[in-house]
Amino acid sequence: MQPVQLIGLAASLSLLAGWRLYLTVLAAGLAMRFGWIDAPAHTGLGVLASYPVLGIAAVGAAAEFFADKIAWVDSAWDAVHTIIRPLGGALVAAAVIDPNDQATQIATLLLGGGAALFAHTAKASTRALVNTSPEPFSNIAVSAIEDTASTGLLALVLAHPWLGGGIAIALVIAAALVIRASWRALHRVRLWWRRTRSQLGEGARR
Repeated sequence: MQPVQLIGLAASLSLLAGWRLYLTVLAAGLAMRFGWIDAPAHTGLGVLASYPVLGIAAVGAAAEFFADKIAWVDSAWDAVHTIIRPLGGALVAAAVIDPNDQATQIATLLLGGGAALFAHTAKASTRALVNTSPEPFSNIAVSAIEDTASTGLLALVLAHPWLGGGIAIALVIAAALVIRASWRALHRVRLWWRRTRSQLGEGARR
């Protein structure tokens, strides 16, 4: 695998880790164990293929799958993972780079953490709005879409690492659009709440 492909793989995996950390670690580990990706032996990806890491990632992925379907659990899960996802994304990204190239590995570590945080912010912002819905169906539907999209993208980038850079760019653009739309929607909700509270206050004074 060429250096450019490794960097693209690191970028896409770190972004997906900000979305589905445990699934990303599990998929990357299985890809290494079964030889689905042809990564150089000097990278740290082989660590992800160890049975302890695969076991923990499988348990985490299963827990996240169910937690993501319940609104208040999902909100608490996202809050806790505000630190865990960026850290995991940084470590996954750094594992792709040759440890002997310390400068590139540190740069990738920092950028991977930032990318994972960016993706996590997009996810958490969207779900913060969806989770306010009193009915559970919209939350389940959005979660199912996220499951399908993340699984498909992971399969694509692990099967074709040379697409990693393009997928990473697409994810960054999508995350930026989601964050922008979420903040606009949140701003409208705040304005609506202020108007409603003001009208209720005026009605009470009458």
